[in-house]
Amino acid sequence: MHVLLFGATRGMGRAVARELARRGARLFLLGRDLDELKKSAADLQVHGAAGVVDVEHCDLSDPSGFSAAFDSAERALARIDAVVLTAGMFASQKQLEADPVLTTRLLVANFAHSVAFCEEARRRLLLHGGGVLCAFSSVAGDRGRKPVVLYGASKAGLSAYLEGLDHKFAAEGLRVVCVKPGFVRTDMTAGLKPPPFAGTPDGVAKRVVAALYKPRPVVYVPGMWRWVMLVIRWLPRFVMRRIGF
Repeated sequence: MHVLLFGATRGMGRAVARELARRGARLFLLGRDLDELKKSAADLQVHGAAGVVDVEHCDLSDPSGFSAAFDSAERALARIDAVVLTAGMFASQKQLEADPVLTTRLLVANFAHSVAFCEEARRRLLLHGGGVLCAFSSVAGDRGRKPVVLYGASKAGLSAYLEGLDHKFAAEGLRVVCVKPGFVRTDMTAGLKPPPFAGTPDGVAKRVVAALYKPRPVVYVPGMWRWVMLVIRWLPRFVMRRIGF
């Protein structure tokens, strides 16, 4: 499989890249820190990636660079079978309420610019008969909740977009995978109290990569979150107002 991966220098994105490398995938990495991308590329070749792992600067905050990044990936890979977007922003509800500028950056990056990147991927994949488009959303987008009002809203929009994309273009060969992580122990969640069923980046990666090879539209990671959010979605509003979850 030839995979373009945006966000492979840390956390879940790096774990997904490593799992793909172990399966012998041909990889092309995008990110905003070229030095970290080069370190990741070297690491991935040690883990078994096929051929040279090329990299290109691409910043989620600057969609004007998306098209050129895809051009570079197509030249290096010859073909793209799958596009994986793990890049995004996170901040706590408290931080976001105190900083309107940060809030705007997060909402734009996680929704508007993520959709713009996925649209570029959609066009490129369909031009060559289809492929897999995988993007990381979050369980935070499944229901409006007190601790993640703003972050959750950004991910709810992305999830709705990915579902619509799947409905519209599946018949043309586009397979859309929406990954919904729950709490995963990464640098991003450092300092937050984990639930009993918190996941690890490696555990997430195994489930996500399996879904790339046998695409399914929604992947909850860890899997327990599917059942947790099923309950949360059915709770009455008056209960949601009282609980802190």
